[in-house]
Amino acid sequence: MIRLDTWDADFEARFAALVDDRRDSDADVSRDVAAILARVRAGGDAAVAELTSRFDGHDLDVTGWRVDLADCHAALDGLAPDLRSALELAAARITAYHQAQRPADSETTDAAGVRMGARWSAVDAAGLYVPGGRAAYPSSVLMNAIPAKVAGVGRLVMVTPTPGGEINSLVLAAAALAGVDEVWRIGGAQAVAALAYGTDKIAPVDAIVGPGNAWVAEAKRQLYGRVGIDMVAGPSEILVVADSENNADWIAADLLSQAEHDPTSQSILMTDNAEFAEAVIGAVEKLLPTLGTEKVARESWDTYGAIILVKNLADTVPLIDRLAPEHLELAVNKPEILFSKVKHAGSVFLGRYTPEAIGDYLGGPNHVLPTGRRARFASGLSVLDFMKRTSFLQCDAAAIANLGPSAIALAGAEGLPAHAASVRARLS
Repeated sequence: MIRLDTWDADFEARFAALVDDRRDSDADVSRDVAAILARVRAGGDAAVAELTSRFDGHDLDVTGWRVDLADCHAALDGLAPDLRSALELAAARITAYHQAQRPADSETTDAAGVRMGARWSAVDAAGLYVPGGRAAYPSSVLMNAIPAKVAGVGRLVMVTPTPGGEINSLVLAAAALAGVDEVWRIGGAQAVAALAYGTDKIAPVDAIVGPGNAWVAEAKRQLYGRVGIDMVAGPSEILVVADSENNADWIAADLLSQAEHDPTSQSILMTDNAEFAEAVIGAVEKLLPTLGTEKVARESWDTYGAIILVKNLADTVPLIDRLAPEHLELAVNKPEILFSKVKHAGSVFLGRYTPEAIGDYLGGPNHVLPTGRRARFASGLSVLDFMKRTSFLQCDAAAIANLGPSAIALAGAEGLPAHAASVRARLS
C-alpha cells in the first residue's frame, strides 16, 4: 500500500507516478489479440470454436453455440422471489434513468430561409459483452442491454464466456428481463471478433459494449472504426474522500468493494486526518480475512491501494481531477461543495450513505465507466452509445440565392471549381 502526505518534499513526484500508473495491458496482449482477430476474420466459426476449446475448455458443437431464449426465461422464472424482485427493481431504475437520456430531434429555419436540424436513430444491432469466469454479473447485463433497448436497437446480441460450458443462471435471467435477442456461449477476444466481422453462425453488429478482461478491452480498441465501442475499459478503481466523522469500517468496506474485483483494481483514500487513516487501515485488515474474495482483494490493496493525507479537504480537488477516477465517493458533511468543483470523474457518490456498491446494482446511472484516468475525456455508457445523429439541410431558391455567392467564393479560394459550379448552376 502506498502512503503519501501532500506536504512531503517528494509528494509531487510520487503522486505523478501514481497518476501515470494506468495498470493497463502490455504489448504482449496487443500482439496476442491482433493474432486472434486475424484468425477469426479468416477462419470464422472454426476459429471461434478452436479458441473456445483452448481458452474455455469446452466444445461448442457439444455444449451448444447459442443459448435458447426459453432457457433464459426459465432461469428468470426459477429465481427466488426476493432475488427476482431485486433484479426487477434494478431494471426499472436503470430504465427510468436512461429514458431521460434520450436525445430529441431538432429542426429550425434561420433568417436566410435555410431549414436545418438533426435526427437521432439507433444502430441496427449491438453486441453486449458480459464477463464470465472470475466475474459473472447479472448487473452487467442490465447495465449494457437496457440503454440499448431504450435507444431502440433492433437486435441485441449477448456473448459471454462459459468455462467448461457452464453459464450463470442469473446472467440468463437478467438477459430475459432486459430483452436480449441472442445469447452466444463464447467469450474473450474471439467473441468480440465474431461480433465485429460476423461468421456463418453470428451476424455482425454495429456497436460493441461491455466490460471484460485485458484481451477483451484490447480487442475492442483494435476493432474501433469497424464497429463503434463504448470505451476501452481497464481495471476498476475507486477514490474515497472522507473526513474523520466517518465510520472507519464503512470506508474500509467501500475501498475493498473495488479491490475484490481484480488483483489490478485500485482503491484510494484521501483524508485530512492521520488518525482516521490509521483506523481505516486497521478496519481493512480486520475485514479482509472475512471475505470470500480475500486473496484478490488483498493483492489489489497491497499492490495498488493508496492513502493520501491532505491538510484540508479542499486540497483534494486538483488531485481528484488528475486521477480522474472511475468511481468517486465524497463521504463528507457537505459533499456538494467539493462536487461543484470536481471536473473529472466517471460517477460520483455523494454523502456518507451512498456507497459505490449501490451504483453497481440499482442506483440508476450506468456502472460501465471510464477507467485509467480516461474520465478526463470520456463518459460512462449511455443511450447515446447506441445512437447516431444525422444532420439535414434544405434550401429553397431564395435561400440558395442568399448563401450561394459566399459558397462560390470559398470554393474558389480552396481551388475546388466543381464545388463552385454546383452552386452557381442553381443561381442562374
